[in-house]
Amino acid sequence: MDDAITRTCCDGFTRTQLIRRALASGNAPVAREWDPRMPIPAGVGIDRRRFLLGGAAGMLTVYGMDRLGMTSAVLGDGIAKAAALQPRDTPILVSVFLQGGVDALSLLAPAGNPLYEKLRPTLAVAPGQGTPFREDPSLVWHPAAASFAQLHDAGLMTVIPSIGYADPDMSHFTSRHYWEVGATSTSLQTGWLGRFLDAHGDQTNPFQGLSLDGQMNPTLATARNPVAAIDQPDNFSIWVNGLWGDSYEWAMDSASALGDAQRRSPDPAIAQVAQAASEVGIVRNTLKPFANSKGGPSYTSPVTYPTDGSSDFPQRLAGLAAMIAAGVPLRCVAVTTDTQFDTHSAQTGTFDPGIKLAADSLAAFQADLQARGLADRVLVHVWSEFGRRAQENGSNGTDHGAAGTSLLIGSRVKGGMLGEFAPLTALDPNGNQRENVDFRGIYCSLIEQWLGADAAAVIPDARRLRRYQLLS
Repeated sequence: MDDAITRTCCDGFTRTQLIRRALASGNAPVAREWDPRMPIPAGVGIDRRRFLLGGAAGMLTVYGMDRLGMTSAVLGDGIAKAAALQPRDTPILVSVFLQGGVDALSLLAPAGNPLYEKLRPTLAVAPGQGTPFREDPSLVWHPAAASFAQLHDAGLMTVIPSIGYADPDMSHFTSRHYWEVGATSTSLQTGWLGRFLDAHGDQTNPFQGLSLDGQMNPTLATARNPVAAIDQPDNFSIWVNGLWGDSYEWAMDSASALGDAQRRSPDPAIAQVAQAASEVGIVRNTLKPFANSKGGPSYTSPVTYPTDGSSDFPQRLAGLAAMIAAGVPLRCVAVTTDTQFDTHSAQTGTFDPGIKLAADSLAAFQADLQARGLADRVLVHVWSEFGRRAQENGSNGTDHGAAGTSLLIGSRVKGGMLGEFAPLTALDPNGNQRENVDFRGIYCSLIEQWLGADAAAVIPDARRLRRYQLLS
C-alpha cells in the first residue's frame, strides 16, 4: 500500500480490502479479524480449482468446477461449443466498479450554487470549469471527466445522478456487498450476475462470467456454473526453469496431453496433478492467441488507450475488446478500477487523475468497440458503493455519503438522465443526498431489457421494484 492510499483512504476501506482478499484466499489468520456483524462477501467458500496463481506471470482461476465435478475435457469442449453456438449479437454486460465511494458532487457538480459553494469552500467545481450537463444547465461535468461529457453528449451514456437504496449503510464493506449481491441483504453469498449465470448460463463455459480483477469479482460469484478470473488475456503463462521457445511449447503440450490421459487415474494424487495439467492446457489454448512470443499482447487496438504507469485498467479494457472481437464466449464481465476513491483527505490528488483515467479508458473502450463493429453487443454499467457527504471535511476531503452516480455506456442506451439530481436543500439527517433511483431497479431493468431474462429469478423482491427504460 503506497503513502497516497494511506493518506486518503479510511481504515474501514483499507480493512475491507485486506479482509476480502484474506477471505477469498482462505488466509485464516487474517480472516479471523473479520467482524461477524458484517456480511460474508459473495463467493467466499465457493469451490475453485486454480489453473495458475503466481505473481506477474498471470493467473486464471475457474470457480465452480469442483462443485460440478466436471472433467477438463468437458470444459474444453464447452468453451469451443459455446464460441461456435453463441450468436454474433449475443449481448455482453460489463460491470465497472469505481471502488471506495466516488464523489458524485464532484463528478457532476452544481457549479455556482451558493449552497454548494458554502458546503465546499475548497472542493467546489467553479462556474466556467468543466462541460455543462446537457439535460440540466445548472450542472457541469468535472473538468477531469471530459471524456464522460463527450460520451453523454454523443448519446452514448445514460447518467443516473442520485442512485442508491433506502436506509443507506455507509460502511464500505456492507454497502459494497449490497451492490454486489443485488439486495440489501447480509445473507446472500452469490453475486447478482452470478445468479443470472446459474439460471441462464452454461455448465461447461467458464468464460461466460469473466472477472478481470485477477481474483473473483463477487458480482460474478455463482452457486453452480463455472466462471473465470484472469488478470489480462495476454499474460497467462507458466514459468518452467530451463525451458523456453520450442522446447517450452513441446513440454507444455506434452504435459497437457499426459494430463488428459491420466485425469481419471485411480491414484488420487496422480489424478489431481493430471487434471491440473489438463486444465492448464485448456486455458492456455484459449488464451494463447492473445500473447506474442515475447510475452506481450499479440493483438492491437484500433484506438489509442491512455497510459498510466500506476494502473493497468486501460490495458485490461483493451484486452477485453480483443477477446470480444476474437469470439471468446463472454456474457458477463466485471472489472474494478485501480484508483481507490475513498477520498477522506487531499481529494483532488486522487479524484482528479483517477476519474480522468477511468473516463478516458472507458471512452477508448467504447471507441474500440465501435471501430470493430461490436458496439451494439456491449453495455457498460459503472457504479460505486455510495456517494460522499455533501459538506467537505477539514482535511480537504469528503466522508462517506449515501446516494451516488451510476453510468450506463453503450451504443444502444437511451441516453440522457435517469432520475433527478438530488437537491442540496433536501439532504438527509446525515448531510447526504437522498436517492431517487433504486439500484436494484436498474439491475432488474438490465436483466430484462439487455440480458433478456426474468429478473424475478435473480433479484430478490424484483416484482415490487420499479423498472426503468434503459435502451433506445
